[in-house]
Amino acid sequence: MRYVLLLWALPMGLFWSWYALSFHDINFGMLFFSRLLHDEVFRLYGEILGLDPAILPGMVARACIVDTALIFGILAFRRRKAIAGWLRERRGRPRPQEAVAPSV
Repeated sequence: MRYVLLLWALPMGLFWSWYALSFHDINFGMLFFSRLLHDEVFRLYGEILGLDPAILPGMVARACIVDTALIFGILAFRRRKAIAGWLRERRGRPRPQEAVAPSV
């Protein structure tokens, strides 16, 4: 699961870093981070998809939110016992095994 999180976080971080820097035209003298390339990339994607380039950043953001929810949902499902134990400790309730057994 560690690798899945790494393979999710690395592209997300790289994309959103590029997006923020190029959107604000903080280019450090490199064409890659320029607003010119930013607009051209979204224009090209817009032409390929047949959509207005102005709506693409919002669509990408929604897709990233869905992907993030899916990844963390899988992570929570895999660690559900540990999460349930943590929640029980936080609430102060005993575990079902620790409940008082009826006398025989």
